[in-house]
Amino acid sequence: MNIKDAQKAVDDWINEHGVRYFNELTNMAQLTEEVGEVARIIARRYGEQSEKDSDKSKDLGEELADVVFVVLCLANQTGIDLQQALEKKMDLKAKRDHQRHQNNPKLK
Repeated sequence: MNIKDAQKAVDDWINEHGVRYFNELTNMAQLTEEVGEVARIIARRYGEQSEKDSDKSKDLGEELADVVFVVLCLANQTGIDLQQALEKKMDLKAKRDHQRHQNNPKLK
């Protein structure tokens, strides 16, 4: 599924099951919460904090998908074609950052 199809799938789901989109500020708060859940898993599973037994069953992929879902909601409700925006960003990064990371001694 490409991003354009994902945006449509989210919009279809909202219209069929979700009644309506939460407002943008609520979705921003929701996004922050979901990113926090991703951060908790990363910090405990891959960082130096110990992982609680209750956290071991958490699915990082599912939590990342929650983040993507809310980002797609925000894009839909603000009229952003995220497929186009990402393609534009990747082109910009390829031009702007092509040598930047190649010459970074911290990445060697």
